[in-house]
Amino acid sequence: MHCISNRRISSRLVVLGLLLLLLTASSALAATGVPTVESRLAELEAKVNAAPGIDNGDNAWLLVSSALVLMMSAPGLILFYGGLVRQKNVLGTMMHSLVLMGLVSVLWVLFGYSMAFGEGNAFCGNPFQHFLLRGVGAVPNPDYGATVPEESFMLFQMMFAIITPALISGAVAERMKFSAWLLFTVLWVTLVYFPLAHMVWGKGGMFNWALGGKIPVLDFAGGTVVHISSGVSALVCALVLGKRLGYPREPMPPHNVVLSLIGTGLLWVGWFGFNAGSAVNAGKLATSAFAATHFSASAAALSWAFCEWWQKGRPSVLGAASGMVAGLATITPASGFVSIPAALMIGLAAGATCYFAVTHLKSRFGYDDSLDVFGVHGVGSTLGMLMLGFLASALINPAVAITWKQGGQLVSLAGGATQFVNQFKGVVFTMLFAGTATFVILKVVNALVGLRVSEEDESLGLDLTQHGESAYND
Repeated sequence: MHCISNRRISSRLVVLGLLLLLLTASSALAATGVPTVESRLAELEAKVNAAPGIDNGDNAWLLVSSALVLMMSAPGLILFYGGLVRQKNVLGTMMHSLVLMGLVSVLWVLFGYSMAFGEGNAFCGNPFQHFLLRGVGAVPNPDYGATVPEESFMLFQMMFAIITPALISGAVAERMKFSAWLLFTVLWVTLVYFPLAHMVWGKGGMFNWALGGKIPVLDFAGGTVVHISSGVSALVCALVLGKRLGYPREPMPPHNVVLSLIGTGLLWVGWFGFNAGSAVNAGKLATSAFAATHFSASAAALSWAFCEWWQKGRPSVLGAASGMVAGLATITPASGFVSIPAALMIGLAAGATCYFAVTHLKSRFGYDDSLDVFGVHGVGSTLGMLMLGFLASALINPAVAITWKQGGQLVSLAGGATQFVNQFKGVVFTMLFAGTATFVILKVVNALVGLRVSEEDESLGLDLTQHGESAYND
């Protein structure tokens, strides 16, 4: 018995000794600054508390969508536009989109995100609130994405800011100075895109239907902010710069339709991130927007092709590709609000309307919109915004029926005459705002650096005269 007691006492003494040793070691580690188990647990708990409500699935989808939207710029738009111009201007045209991936990203970090999504007034956010992305990190901003880090939301929106001015470049292709393009872009995104993004999507923005706006304009993924603003600005650019040398007397066919078709496919795939990603989660609304995007593009491609077949006796491959892009641009504002049958209707209308805008409207007024930015993006998204006024469905997006209040009472924004008027107001404002600002910006740029290359440089091509390179060196 004494032997057993002595063993128990000895074992207890050993345990106590080990505990004392652990406590001493822990104190020593703390004193030397080496993290202890307790400190690591406390740090982990702090991180969890600092990022409440993050859903890994939602965050993964938003990051993938961000990559898809960036892919729309490069290589999507680069190939689409690059194939449509003449051989001597391929690199110059591609560079217009490529350089914006760097330029706009830097502006976004400095003040762009803050102007678009910072706190401010009905027209613009405070450019200093998130200067150098101060305060934009792992913590979600519940106003814009309650289940994703605000940094993820910031990255997603940055990709929209990159591709929007890149769309405008199609109207000035083959004749604008590269220095003028850089200065124009800096001024345009600062004075047009960032404020317009705040007005439509920012909290308290003039047209934000969900976050305290004054006029409830439905725009799911950028009908006003991206396509109408760029389309109208492109038309103004084409008018101010004037026509290319020889247009329309000399034929100016695309130098490589194959490149444009590859770009079209990449744009279509990337557009799923553009529209479905705008749900800012991986739920059923993203699925609905994904489906609407696909079926609108499909219907528009057929619609354009049959219109061309009827008018010219044969459907062209480039025409079908243009119809696809028209359907994608037109469904963009409506993608998160309409059913699949409505999306098909929008696509059919988009293909036919944009076809006649590119062929008949352009020839009637004689402007040289080199790659038909206005006819496809401006006209297409205007059509989509207005059709959305009648087709928005609370069954697809219940928030349209339970969010907007007027006089303290809930008012449904589902399709009808009232919402059509709201959409019309948003479209008209965007056209006037973007068009006027673009005209003023072009005059300033022309006064500072000049807009057009010389006639000699234009004849030689922008690849050699602006960049000292040639796309093909056989």
